[in-house]
Order: sequence, then structure tokens, then C-alpha cells
Amino acid sequence: MSSSPLPTASAKRFPDDFVWGVATSAFQIEGAHDADGKGPSIWDSFCRQPGVIADGSSGDVACDHYARWEQDLDMIRDLGVQAYRFSVSWPRVRPTGDGDWNEAGLAFYERLIDGLLARGLKPYLTLNHWDLPQALQDIGGWGNRATVERFVEYAVGIAKRLGHKVVSIATHNEPWVVAQLGHETGVFAPGLKDRRLAAQVSHHLLLSHGLAVTAMRELQLKASLGIVLNMAPMYPATDSDADRAKARLEDGKLRRWYMDPLFNGHYPQDVIEHLGDDAPYVEAGDMDRIRVPIDFVGINYYSRGMASADNSFDPKTSGLELTDMGWEVYPQGLTDLLVSVHRDYPAAKRLYVTENGGAFRDPVGADGRVHDADRTRYLDTHIAAVGDAIAQGVPMGGYMVWSLMDNFEWASGYEKRFGIVHVDYATLRRTPKDSALAYRDFVLQRRAARQG
Repeated sequence: MSSSPLPTASAKRFPDDFVWGVATSAFQIEGAHDADGKGPSIWDSFCRQPGVIADGSSGDVACDHYARWEQDLDMIRDLGVQAYRFSVSWPRVRPTGDGDWNEAGLAFYERLIDGLLARGLKPYLTLNHWDLPQALQDIGGWGNRATVERFVEYAVGIAKRLGHKVVSIATHNEPWVVAQLGHETGVFAPGLKDRRLAAQVSHHLLLSHGLAVTAMRELQLKASLGIVLNMAPMYPATDSDADRAKARLEDGKLRRWYMDPLFNGHYPQDVIEHLGDDAPYVEAGDMDRIRVPIDFVGINYYSRGMASADNSFDPKTSGLELTDMGWEVYPQGLTDLLVSVHRDYPAAKRLYVTENGGAFRDPVGADGRVHDADRTRYLDTHIAAVGDAIAQGVPMGGYMVWSLMDNFEWASGYEKRFGIVHVDYATLRRTPKDSALAYRDFVLQRRAARQG
């Protein structure tokens, strides 16, 4: 099957060493929730609470990637990309979060990485994509400072076993989600609703990042080390002073709360004042432990943020196309975000778009194909937006589509499809969508131009 490469993106310039890839996470695709010694994660437990997952589903089977990984790696290779971003399931390799390691789990990831290398693909490993071992949650989870030390042990153990085979290790994926959605609003695992706890969790996540990077540096790995953050540019809904102030605060809570400690060694004062008594407890020396040199920042972008003091902004009234998540399609926001991060944090010497994509309703057609023109257009315009940022001097290292295939979409269950490959959940058959073919042809076009 053939398609046309992404037209708008094709007109942009990208560095010769720019990496094109696809991304997934362990809990969303692996299944095998209790196979070969794997322990339960907080998401295994959360899915068993009535009413928290939209369709009442779980990650027990998901895409069955644990059994079908070779087929999936062939699929990635056939897309022509250079890189695969994936995560390790902490409870699969160390079921209780400490104590004995599970050799069967470690061996799975070793086979996966060896399979990537054999296919000429670069492994981009993420240590924590939200699936904390339930045993650690039972003693306080990320709210317990002891979990910081358990994470450092986990990071070192994985780095010793696998770090010499991968090109990149990210400590955490989207700590904002873990803290805010998991511990303040409670819509994600572990389902707690406590603003003070959420702030403390965010600090412990950042602290564990810094300590883990320091410990992994001592292993003298060739892999680049960094972190992945979800971000969105915050625009005021109107020109009023109140809306501009709200946009500034929301930027502080989402972007500066994580980037300021990582690169400036402190939390933003306006957010500290906003939190008041709920601000996290910070021990002496913690900020120095967080502010350690890193090789990259991964940025996950899906849509812009619009701030109104009275919370009256409704995306449905913006006139922009909306994804199936109800998010605006706004590629200019990605350019604005990347430019602002580079401007405000010049010490972030390499940026990657580690997730970008859209959920759309895209059934298999009568011809057996999935004609997802909306997703194809989304990828085209957002990749072009990265090209515009590069033209403005932003040091970009790569772009990863979220996601490789339809999967368990957290609280939405299997109702939302982000994949460029369709998954029939009854048969688990994989079918590349038109967006996958267009992305493949775009990447192959770039490769041919570089070789030429």
C-alpha cells in the first residue's frame, strides 16, 4: 500500500540527524498483567474500581504486545522510522518495587531491545510511565519520600542491565499527570484528591529524577539522560488583565513548576504563593539534587491551553477542529511552545517532541483500510510546526508520533484511538491507517533526500 507523504511538513527543513519515531507505553499495550511474575501496578488496581474507566475495561490484555512484540517491531521497522520510544513496567521487573528482581521481566525487555537493534531501530527507554508498583502505593506511593529511593534503585538496576543498549533514558513521563490527575483531581490512578499531597508528589517525582540521573551518570552510560514533560502554551481567552493573570498562573502550574526546578533550582514564586499551606515540604539540598545537568527534555504536546479568569472558555465555541478528546487542533501552539521553552530555558540544550498526535473516530472501511484524513492532517501540520520552530533556532532532536497503535487510553479505556495503526480489540489484528502510510512515506522521503 502506498500513500502521499505529508505535504506541508515535506516543505520544511529538518537537521540531518533529526530522529523520527513512534511511541507507546507499557501499561497501554503490553497486557499480560500477571504473567511471568509481574506484580500489580496502581493502574491494575485502579481499573478494578467501579466507574473510573469509561468503558469498564482494563489493561489486562490491551494490545497483547507482551506476546506479539516481534510482530510489532516488524511493523515499526516497516514504517521506516529510526526510533521507538517505550516504557519499562516497574512491577514487571521488580514486582513489589523493592526486593527481588524478576528475571523473566528483565529478559522480556532485553529481547525487545535486542529486537529493535536487530531491525536497525534506536531504543528510547522511559523508566516511569505511571505504573507504580501497588506494593509501594500501599505504603504511601509517591507521597512517601522513601519511594524516591526505591525509584533510584530501580533506575540503576535497569541502567545496569539495559542502559548500554539504548540511546536514551527518560526518568519520568509527564509528572504533572501523576501529581495532578492522580493525586489532586483523582481521575487517574491512584485516584486520590488532595492538593497538598499532589504538590508533595510533584516534588518527590522531581527529586527522584535528579537523584536517578546522578546515579546513572556514575555508570558512565553512552545513553542520553533526561525527562519527559507534558506542556501547552497558555493563552488568555481575552485581553483582560484577569485573563492574562490566569494564563500566567496556569503556565506556572504546568510548565514553570517543572522547568524552573530542573534548570533554575527553585519553584516559581507565584505558584508557591498560590498553593499557600499546600506548597510541598522541601528538605535542604533538594533543589540542588533536582537541578542536575541533563541531555534533553522531551515535550508532549496535544493542544493549546486557554485561560479565562471565570473558567468560561469552551473549546466548542472556538471554531477550531476538535479531536475526539474534545481538544482543539492548534499546531501553531507547538511552535509557540518550543520557541518559548528555548527562550526561557536556554540550558535545555536538546528538545524532543516525544508525544504528539490526535484521537479521532476512524473505523475500518469497506475496503479494509482506515482512511483517517483528520489524523493525517494533524500530523502534517504539527510536524510542520516543529520545522517552524527549528527555523527560529530551537535545538530539536526528534519527533515521536503518539501513538504507534490504538491502545488502552487510561480513564477513557478503549473508547479513544490515538494510533496510526488500528487495533481490532476482538482479534488484536493490526491495520496501518492512512496516517501511518503517509508518515512512512514522509520519513522515507526525508531519508532519501539526506542520502541524496
